Amino acid sequence: MSEERLQKFLARAGVASRRAAERLIEQGFVKVNGKVVRELGTKVDPSRDVVEFEGRRIEADGRCAYLLLHKPPQVISASSDPDRRQVVTELVPAEYGRLYPVGRLDWDSEGALLMTNDGTLTQLLTHPRHEVPKTYSVKVQGVLGSSDDRIEQIRAGVRLDDGYRTRAAEVIRDCDTGRNTWFIVVVKEGKNRQIRRMFEAVGLRVTRLKRVAYGPVLLGELPQGAFRKLSEDEVDQLYEVAGSKRPTLTASRGRLTSSKKKNRPSSGRGKPARSTTRSQNKGSGVRRGRSGGRGGRGTDG
Repeated sequence: MSEERLQKFLARAGVASRRAAERLIEQGFVKVNGKVVRELGTKVDPSRDVVEFEGRRIEADGRCAYLLLHKPPQVISASSDPDRRQVVTELVPAEYGRLYPVGRLDWDSEGALLMTNDGTLTQLLTHPRHEVPKTYSVKVQGVLGSSDDRIEQIRAGVRLDDGYRTRAAEVIRDCDTGRNTWFIVVVKEGKNRQIRRMFEAVGLRVTRLKRVAYGPVLLGELPQGAFRKLSEDEVDQLYEVAGSKRPTLTASRGRLTSSKKKNRPSSGRGKPARSTTRSQNKGSGVRRGRSGGRGGRGTDG
């Protein structure tokens, strides 16, 4: 096997995007043949060299795994935590190999979180220029109408507390309970705690936040703490939504039959609309992980 740059190898193995892998190398988190390497020009031969990250050997065998996890609240969207709090990788059995979350969900948020060792796809989905849509079900304190001035401001873009102005967002009123209002919000960017901060910028408080879709992949009825494999079509669609084509050598572990059935969000009073998935959970390889109540911090979107 020919040599390749260390950061490219780490990205191919799913450790991080290439840019993030460069930072890990510079910070001394990566060893090659037992020695810490900080030089970005370092090349490795995967068939000969031993590459370690955080004390674990990293291998890139050409096979990639793609999972959709329903992240519960109070679980950190990371692969490790210095305080030994629960992280999302603990919810996935070791049989799937070392997987990493694609982006993050805030500690007190829940919903769709992609898990993979495909570094190329991770980089494509998380890069701002690709504008991959992420859809959230958002519970806001108070009863608000669809044409409320504050909601219109969010649709047009608002200035956050750090001075950043958000791009236009799609905001659809779903329903209200008489005390709170549910909205479906679609954004194509992922700043730290962005959804909550967007509503805070216009004086509104988010009391619950659930990501119901990442690009074309829908959460559906997947229970909290459970996961399922993505279908081959879903993986192809993720590459497409990020403006790329799936490499021919990237074969996922396992297949999942998909259906074309979809439901749209309802409007009016009552319970919030449920999103549906292209794949049926019953008999589709849905697995439950282990969830707990230990805390941490992360980011939305």
